[in-house]
Amino acid sequence: MVGAGVAGLRAAIELAAAGTVLVVAKDSLRESSSEYAQGGIAVALSDDDEVELHEQDTLNAGAGLCNREAVHALVEEGPAGIEKLIEWGAEFDREGTKLLFAREGAHSRSRVLHAHGDSTGSEIARTLYRKASSLPGIRFQSFSAITDLLTNEDAVTGAVACDKKAKRQVRINARAVLLATGGLGCVFKETTNPDVATGDGVATAYRAGAVISDIEFVQFHPTALFVAGAPRFLLSEALRGEGAYLRNAAGDRFMSAYHAMAELAPRDVVSRAIISEMRRTGATNVFLDLTHLDAEFVRNRFPRVYSTCLQHGVDITAVPAPVHPAAHYSMGGVRTDLYGKTNLERLYAAGEVACTGVHGANRLASNSLLEGVVFGARAGAAMRDSHSKSGGGGQSSSPEALFPSLTKSEIRGLAWEHCGITRSGDGLRAACRTLAAAKLEPVANADREHYELRNIHSVAHLIARSALAREESRGGHYRSDFPETREIFQKHSLISHGGEISFA
Repeated sequence: MVGAGVAGLRAAIELAAAGTVLVVAKDSLRESSSEYAQGGIAVALSDDDEVELHEQDTLNAGAGLCNREAVHALVEEGPAGIEKLIEWGAEFDREGTKLLFAREGAHSRSRVLHAHGDSTGSEIARTLYRKASSLPGIRFQSFSAITDLLTNEDAVTGAVACDKKAKRQVRINARAVLLATGGLGCVFKETTNPDVATGDGVATAYRAGAVISDIEFVQFHPTALFVAGAPRFLLSEALRGEGAYLRNAAGDRFMSAYHAMAELAPRDVVSRAIISEMRRTGATNVFLDLTHLDAEFVRNRFPRVYSTCLQHGVDITAVPAPVHPAAHYSMGGVRTDLYGKTNLERLYAAGEVACTGVHGANRLASNSLLEGVVFGARAGAAMRDSHSKSGGGGQSSSPEALFPSLTKSEIRGLAWEHCGITRSGDGLRAACRTLAAAKLEPVANADREHYELRNIHSVAHLIARSALAREESRGGHYRSDFPETREIFQKHSLISHGGEISFA
C-alpha cells in the first residue's frame, strides 16, 4: 500500500489475511489528506434518508459524468462501512445515543457525520490505523517518497522509494501494489492540501503506462483562510451548512445573485462567484461571517477551525474570516474499475488518486472519505482474491529519473493562473507550451524535493492538456471561451504515456 490515509489503511485491513502487507507512508504516518478532512463523511443512515436519495444527489453533483455503477456501490455499501468503523471504535458525534447528521451543500438531506466537530478524517484514520496495527500481517514504513513503479512488461512488480536519511533509492518488490497516495493540490499555488499532496500517485502511474482519466476536473474549495503568512487552512463547508454567510468587501451577501441555493450552492459555483465578486470589487478576498451565530456553539461545533483561525489572529465568533478559493480535490486520476484495478496487471488505486467515476465532473461534499472507506475495502478484497499466491516474477525496471528545469514555484503559479478556477484556450495553450519546453535532465543525488518537482510538472501538464482538449464547461472545469456544457463532451478524458488525449 503506497499511502497511509483512509483508503490505504482500509485496503490493508481487508488484505491482511492474504500475507504480509507493507503500508508505505510518505514522510510520516500521520501526514495524509485524510488527516485534514474536516467536513465529514456522507452516508444514508438517518431515519429520513434513503440510499437512493444519496445516489441521486451524487449524480446531480457529477454533472453527467458519474459512473452510475460506482455511485451505486458507494452509497449502497456506505452504511455497512460506517457501521464497521463504529465497531472498530470510531467516535462520531452524537445527540444523546443517536448519531448526529449535518446538512452540507447540494445534499437533499442531513446525512453528514462528523467526529469531534471538525476532525472527522483524523478520527477515521486513527480508527483504521489502530485496527491495522492490531493485525500481525501488516507492517508500516516511512520513506521520503515513492519515486517510481517497478514494471515487467505490462505488470507492476513493486515500487522504488527515496530514503532521504540513508541517501539512497530502495526497491520494494511486491505481488501487487495499491496506490492510495491522496491528492495533487500542491500542483497549484493556492491549496488546502498538505505539503505531501504533490500528485505522486498519478505521476508515477502515468510514467508506468497507466491510463489517467478526467484529470482536468479539479475542485476548488471556496473558503480557505486568507491571512498573510498563514497556510491556506480549509474552512469547512459545514460552516455554511450551519448558517455562515459569505460577504464581499462591502459587507454585502452576494451568493443569492449567483445561485438559488446561495451559500449552499455546489462548490464550483461558489468558487466562481467569489472570484467574480473579487474582480468586481477589486478585493483580494471575501469574508465568511459566523458572527450572527452563537459563539459557544461555534467553538464547540468547530473547535479545530476556531483554534486555528485564532492562532492566526482571527476570532471567527467576533469578526468575519477573510477567505479565498484554493485547490482542494481531484475528481480524476488513475483510471480503475469498481475494484480498484487499473489497466496494468497487479496495479490498483483507491481514494483520491483513483478515478472510478464516482465523482464525475464535481464531487458531492463529504463523499471523499466514504469513497476511501468503500473503495479501499473493495480494492483490498480484489488484491487478496487475485494475488494471495502469486509470485514476483522476472527482472523489473523503472524509468530513468529526469527533472524539469522549471522551479516548483513557477509551475504552481502557472497552474494557478492558467489551469485554475477559470480557464481559457489561450491560457491553457500557453501553459502547455511552457511545460513542454522545460528541459528534462538527470540530477545526481536527487532528493524528495526533486522527485516532487518532477511529479508536479507531470501532473500540471496532464491537467493543462486535458483541460485544453475539453472544449466545454462542466462541473469543476470552467472554460471562459466555452462557457456551456456540450453533449459531445459527455465522455471521460483518457490519456496514457506517449499517447494523445481521447474521450470515451
